[in-house]
Amino acid sequence: MAVLGVDGWRGAWVGALLEGRSVTLLALPDAAAVLAVPGVELIAIDMPIGLSEDGPRSCDVLARRRLGRAGSSVFPAPLRPVLGASDYADACRISRELSGKALSVQAWNLVPAIRSLDIALGSPPDQRVVEVHPELAFRALDPEVTAPKATARGLAQRIRALASVMDVLDALAEAPARVPAADALDACAAAWSAGRAAEGHAESVGDHVRDRLGRPMRISW
Repeated sequence: MAVLGVDGWRGAWVGALLEGRSVTLLALPDAAAVLAVPGVELIAIDMPIGLSEDGPRSCDVLARRRLGRAGSSVFPAPLRPVLGASDYADACRISRELSGKALSVQAWNLVPAIRSLDIALGSPPDQRVVEVHPELAFRALDPEVTAPKATARGLAQRIRALASVMDVLDALAEAPARVPAADALDACAAAWSAGRAAEGHAESVGDHVRDRLGRPMRISW
C-alpha cells in the first residue's frame, strides 16, 4: 500500500511517497500533480481543506491547544469567501465583515495554495485526501520532539522520530535538488499520518464538522 504525504514549498509541493518503510521524496509543481501521483491509496496534505464561512475552525483551535507552546505553528485557516479576495486588503475586509477579525499575513500567504488545492479537489472532492499537521504527527511519534524545526536540535529530533517508522535518511540523501530539509521532514510526517489514516488508526480533531461544500474541517495524524 502506497500513501503520499504533502507539504507546501515555495508555491509548489514536496511529496513523500511511502510504502512500507521505503519513502521517496518528490517535487510536485501544483495541486493537480499531487493528485495525479499514481498508485496512491491516500493523500495527507498539510493544508486546510474544509473552510469556515464566518469564524475559526474548531480543529485549528483544538490542534493549537494540543500542541501547547508549539501551537503557533497552526495558522488559523482563512474563511472560504477569502479565496475570492483580490489582495490582502480585500481579504482583511472580507474577514472582518464575516468574523470581526482581520486575516493574518501568514494565512493570506497560504491562500494561493489553498485555492489551488480547493480547485483541484473538485466537486465532489477527491475522497483520498485528508488534512494533517506535521507537528501533531511528530508529537505522536515522540513526545520529546519539542525544539523548533529550524534548529539543529529540532532537525535531529524529527529525523530520529521518523527513523523509527521509515527509512528517512535514505530519502533525504536522494531528495530533489533544493528541497529544504524541514519541508521534506514535514512531508514524511504527513506520509506517516496518511498510512495511519489508510489503516483506520488515525486520530483527529474536529471529526464531525463539514463546510458548505461537504468537506471535513478536520485535522488528522
